[in-house]
Order: sequence, then structure tokens, then C-alpha cells
Amino acid sequence: MSSHVAGLGLDKMKLGNPQSFLDQEEADDQQLLEPEAWRTYTERRNALREFLTSDLSPHLLKRHHARMQLLRKCSYYIEVLPKHLALGDQNPLVLPSAVCQLIDPRKFQRMKKVGTAQTKIQLLLLGDLLEQLDHGRAELDALLQSPDPRPFLADWALVERRLADVSAVMDSFLTMMVPGRLHVKHRLVSDVSAAKIPHIWLMLSTKMPVMFDRKESAAHQDWARLRWFVTIQPAASEQYELRFRLLDPRTQQECAQCGVIPVAACTFDVRNLLPNRSYKFTIKRVETSTLVYEPWRDSLTLQTKLGPLEGPALSHSVREMIF
Repeated sequence: MSSHVAGLGLDKMKLGNPQSFLDQEEADDQQLLEPEAWRTYTERRNALREFLTSDLSPHLLKRHHARMQLLRKCSYYIEVLPKHLALGDQNPLVLPSAVCQLIDPRKFQRMKKVGTAQTKIQLLLLGDLLEQLDHGRAELDALLQSPDPRPFLADWALVERRLADVSAVMDSFLTMMVPGRLHVKHRLVSDVSAAKIPHIWLMLSTKMPVMFDRKESAAHQDWARLRWFVTIQPAASEQYELRFRLLDPRTQQECAQCGVIPVAACTFDVRNLLPNRSYKFTIKRVETSTLVYEPWRDSLTLQTKLGPLEGPALSHSVREMIF
């Protein structure tokens, strides 16, 4: 992206008719500027327009905001890999499962805390960089919309510096979007006598969030069918944890209308619910020993349908029958 900033390719740009985008005030300015100054002004203005419609377009920023929202919902894990496997070796001499058995559990727990902190910091920095991109685009767009020619003439060096800064922010944002390596200060393997101990790398990895399918999930009279999905399907099957609870229980017995259900599929029917009541459902992956950060889980509220005998006079007796 930074290649677009150096000189902004002004020597390669083809000028169109300035009147196609100039308003009357700019047309008046053209009469006040020398031809050479006017040519420089229009070239630089066209270059800035090109930068804001390609490298920093509103559509591109919208996509980055959507990606940022997704990252805030992802689950983050720590991966233990021998160096040769982390670098892409397809014929590892030592498998990750064997490496994990060599690691000191206490040191691994400390590294998980480091991974949690690094993930939180990375998400905060990404949010800050995205705000800088929004502010930078708004600032540059204001220059483009202004009829004042000075930023494109005498003050052009300041504009070029701002363009370089915004481009550098974009490069940092794109680089930081991908979770990276954890920095290990101490040896993770305590048994120094172990033969052929590989050089270990710890990497952060991301899993897409688990979300309810709101079109396919529905509540019936005394049961509810829940469906969920992951945007990018994992290579191996995953275990999920489905939670449910009755909202606003009215009796001590109704407080028992809750539960945690382990599920190995992406759909489940919750039975024995009360009719005409609201339930909150939550879905997440079953926690593993490598999980370091999971800031979000999807929830869904459904209301069961009215029972066939349900009514103001019979509601109490029906509830007694259910229990």
C-alpha cells in the first residue's frame, strides 16, 4: 500500500476534464492560478481522490469494521508446535501431541496467561488502528472537498506526510489481523535429560464464533429446536455446550428449568419446557486446555407456544400437570 504514497504516481496519472468535478468556486480559482500551478493542483487533487477511492475506500473500511467485529467474537487458542512444523514442514519428526507431553504444566499455564494478555492487547490495538484509519480518511476527504488550493500547493508536503502516516497505519492493521507467535522467555521443558528435545514455538490461533441459526431455531409448545453453525467449518468435529434457562421463574420449582447439555452435533431439541414462557439459550464450544480467550458467546431468547388448554382460569392447573 505504501507504494501508492511515494509520489502518488503523479507522473503516470492521466488528467480528465477538471470541470467534471470542480464547482464554481474552483473554476474561479483556476482563473487566479498560473497554468503550471493549476496543473499541479489538479494532478495532486486527482491523486488524493484515487487514494481515497481505492486504498482507503468507504467500502474497504466497512469490510475492516465487519472483520473487527468478527474478531471480537472469535475464540483464541494456544498451539504448541515444533519449530520445523510451525514453519510449514509437512514431514515433522516430532508430532505436537508428543511435544505437549514434554512441557512443564505450570509453565504452560503461565504461557496461557501471556497468550490471554497478548490477545486482549492485540484486539485493543486493532480497534485503535481502525479508529485512526477512520479519522485519517475523514481528514483527507475534508481536504478533497475543500475548494482551498493551498493544501495541494504550498502545504503539499504536509499532505504527503499524512498520506504516508495513514498508509503505515493500514499496513500495521493488516499485519496485526493475523494472530502470531507467542514470545517464550524461558524453557517450557523442565526435563533437561530428555533426548532430542525440539525447539518449541507457541502460536496463537483463531476459531470462528459459534452462532445460532435464527431462521432454523424455533420454540414449540413444550420443546425447542436449536441449530447453530460456524462460518468456517473446522476440519474435525467439535464438542459444544448448550445452556438454557427459564426467564422470570415464578416458583422455586420453576427455578430448576435450566441446564447445561454437551452436544457433539450442530442441532439439539430441548424437551420438557413450559408452554407460553420465555427461555434463554446460549451456545459455545466445550472448553479445552489450550483455550486462552473467549470474550463472546451467542445467546438466543425464544418463547414457547401457548398450550391447548392454557388460559387465565386453567393456567395454574396446567402448570401443576407439567410438574
